[in-house]
Amino acid sequence: MVFIDNQGITDPSINLAIEEFAVRYLPANPPILLFYINKPSIIIGKNQNTIEEINTNYVADNNIQVVRRLSGGGAVYHDEGNLNFSFITENDGKSFSDFKKFLNPIVEALAEMGIEAEVKGRNDILINDKKISGNAQFATMGKIFTHGTLLFNSDIDEVVNALKVRKDKIESKGMKSVRSRVANISEFLSETITISEFKQKILTSIFKTSAINQIPEYHLTDEDWKKIYEIRENRYANWDWNYGKSPISSSIFSKRFPSGVIDIHLNLKQGMIEDIKIYGDFFGIGEVSDIENMLRNKKYDREELKATLKNVNITHYFGAITLDDFMNVLY
Repeated sequence: MVFIDNQGITDPSINLAIEEFAVRYLPANPPILLFYINKPSIIIGKNQNTIEEINTNYVADNNIQVVRRLSGGGAVYHDEGNLNFSFITENDGKSFSDFKKFLNPIVEALAEMGIEAEVKGRNDILINDKKISGNAQFATMGKIFTHGTLLFNSDIDEVVNALKVRKDKIESKGMKSVRSRVANISEFLSETITISEFKQKILTSIFKTSAINQIPEYHLTDEDWKKIYEIRENRYANWDWNYGKSPISSSIFSKRFPSGVIDIHLNLKQGMIEDIKIYGDFFGIGEVSDIENMLRNKKYDREELKATLKNVNITHYFGAITLDDFMNVLY
């Protein structure tokens, strides 16, 4: 494994561009590890409807940056008390959705600091049943990147202020409040350390060394940085990517599955699907635009729509659901 130093950059649009650059242009053998800290920002899952996930007035008033990532999953709040990590590996065909494989090194590092943590649920790390890490994955070009958050001393109240928490998510998980179910790692440490010192402890644990200067690094070149800033401008600093344009919906259908929520927005005209947009915090490998394109301009009839999708591997797009499950949302 090699480490890439992001040089202390806290702009999420650049940090996500570094991550994408590594996936697109660098070999994943040996695997790559990234760490970065972002200024106050909201990172939206690839398939989410941005406006429905954020408190727009609060975000604007407090100059909170909103950036959409390449991976699925839900929206997360970042600030300088949140350490983000990313593992980039070759896709062996069986590691997608196997979060434990990538999160166990983090759990082991926490154990070395005297903290008993566990991977639990779909993609979380918990301490004493309180969430301290949420994670997501994306597969492309024969590689997987698995990235996540580590709440070290984040302002958890800002999570509540900046994000909208869906009512169905609260009900499905029996949540009383965001504040009561999340925690900062610093609360469980026996000594007071900075987030920089915490990052070093995680790094030395993962690389099995006691010295930072013994960690193998890939140093980004001037040409690398040029490509990174091109990726940033074309994607992560692009309003259309971060917010997107949603169809005027005459019908909205939503259902939560163990693999995540699926929201379908339909614009129907004379019984035909004039436009369709699928949102959600599910983890899938395929592009949901494939499904949207297949259904657009089709008659809104259950049997016709099911026949259109009969040869589609629904799991490839939405995780562990069946075609009938998807049809029960669509119709």
